[in-house]
Amino acid sequence: MASGDDNDETDGASGSTLPRRQLGRFLRECREANGFTIAAAAKLADLSASALQRIEAGQTQKVRKQDVRALCEVYGVGSGELRAAMDLAAIARTQSWYHAYGGLYSEAFNMYTGLEVAASRLTTYHEHIPGLLQTADYARAVIGAYPGFTSRADIDRRVEHRMRRQVIVTRKTHPIELEVLLHESALHRVIGGRSIMAAQLRHLAEVSKLPNVRVRIHPFTAGLTWGMPRGSFTLLEFESDGERAEPPIVYIEGGPTQDVYLEKPDEVRLYSELAAAIRSATLEDGPTRELIRRVIKEYEHGQR
Repeated sequence: MASGDDNDETDGASGSTLPRRQLGRFLRECREANGFTIAAAAKLADLSASALQRIEAGQTQKVRKQDVRALCEVYGVGSGELRAAMDLAAIARTQSWYHAYGGLYSEAFNMYTGLEVAASRLTTYHEHIPGLLQTADYARAVIGAYPGFTSRADIDRRVEHRMRRQVIVTRKTHPIELEVLLHESALHRVIGGRSIMAAQLRHLAEVSKLPNVRVRIHPFTAGLTWGMPRGSFTLLEFESDGERAEPPIVYIEGGPTQDVYLEKPDEVRLYSELAAAIRSATLEDGPTRELIRRVIKEYEHGQR
């Protein structure tokens, strides 16, 4: 039986863990969706059960393309996602990795979305309302502002995808712990018009009451806090049963350029410190909601 053991390398080897973790997660979800045990799927793909277990855990750096293809055939994966899975296997061999949204991967196989779903805690700093807390109208205005998104159908599809992502915040079982450090400019930057902004801020105030969500405003009066010049970033942490399941990751959205993922301990530690510095200068929960409500009234009364 061809197990691929001779070509296996674990996380200690060079190369980013992100592509192989995403590939492993994708293959595991496909297997579970089809009702296969690891032993049964491995046998059908001519792999050992231990080799498949390592692939699903993201512990095999040099995943062989023929193994990925065989597993995808067993699971009945479509041609588009098969190509994406094969690309992930190839990229896992590289020293560093960058991902441009809408380029290599389809929306259904987006790297960040997969990481977001798997995360147990997410800390993010933004100067606009982040996607997980956006209303559909606000999201449509944000997405429509990108020059490349001109088709109404394309914008609607992306808005729908963004709304689906939000289930991780409100799901009944293990909702993600979400901390949003939001610069005050996000409240005043008019996106989509005054009525859309008022509705968005009302939604923000309501969602901030959830026990797993914390929204803190970094006010103009706080000045230039250390770390802010670096722009928006998101720290994703992965825990299971109170223990770390995977190393944390920092995600920096590229917008018109490439998205960046940082996973080296020193890089992650730096952004954890940046988040702590910004957090220390934010308003407490009560004053944050008071500020949001005050700005809502200004939008409603035409004072903006």
